[in-house]
Amino acid sequence: MKVCAILPPFLPIEDIKRTAASILPDIEIITDLDFKTNESEVLIATTFTKIDKQVLDRFKNLKFLQIASTGYDNVDIAEVKRRGIILCNSPTSNKESVAEHVIGMVLYFLKDFKFLDGELRNGNWPVLTASRDLKGKTFGIIGMGAIGKRLAERLAVFGAGIIYYDEYRLKEETEDDLGVTYVSLKELISASDIISIHVPLTETTRGMISKKEFESMKPGCIFVNTSRAEVVVTQDLINALKSGKIKAGIDVYDREPPDFSSDLFRTENTLLSPHIAGVTIESQGRFIEETVSNVIRFLQGVEPLNRVA
Repeated sequence: MKVCAILPPFLPIEDIKRTAASILPDIEIITDLDFKTNESEVLIATTFTKIDKQVLDRFKNLKFLQIASTGYDNVDIAEVKRRGIILCNSPTSNKESVAEHVIGMVLYFLKDFKFLDGELRNGNWPVLTASRDLKGKTFGIIGMGAIGKRLAERLAVFGAGIIYYDEYRLKEETEDDLGVTYVSLKELISASDIISIHVPLTETTRGMISKKEFESMKPGCIFVNTSRAEVVVTQDLINALKSGKIKAGIDVYDREPPDFSSDLFRTENTLLSPHIAGVTIESQGRFIEETVSNVIRFLQGVEPLNRVA
């Protein structure tokens, strides 16, 4: 079977080609869609390429689509199902990276790093600070998939109390192993000192955090979103930040690159990153390994892992 990979040009394409070719010698790696047709039966893509009907029309023989990412909301799933194409993702490759990114954002606020750094750069030597410990804080995790679970495991050593909400509750023994307590979304929002979102973008999760939820949060709550921007109503987030009630670590935006004239970029109580929480040198290596491994499973007639459609 012919295998094709569509990758964004900013990735280290030559390095990826060398790595992939050692396992799949005939793989074709492209960086744009400037062609009419492609005969490949297997397609590898990232979330940076929209896989819609127009793109699928160019791959008339496509049987298997592997998204090298946890998210796959760039794919027209209905069209993929209609054509009988198998769709898989890579849900665990970046769990370490995202969990660490979240904790880094949280510690930035708790330890008052911005204030302390600014004081020293201005020639001051503060003897008091509003710095706080993570130990003893109530940490709410919305979405207990691979990333949510890894975050909970990492938080355990900090001594935080971990509560979570998910559409599907974990088994009791899994909750015990992770040291987490299941609560309703309403209770999590009102009880947490820190909230981190780890849900996929679906019609159920779209806009699940809006004005009502922000109004229910504790004053000073640290809110982190590394999942998808559309899970949160952006204007309601901006209003909550402007009021000074919450602080926020944001890694995802309604449009990427975002509208830099947005008031979000004028708020003082935010820490912003460019949708890069899951992007580390190590995670990219894992994505390549897991993606190619899953493609090989399909080529060998073995049921691929992490099938979503």
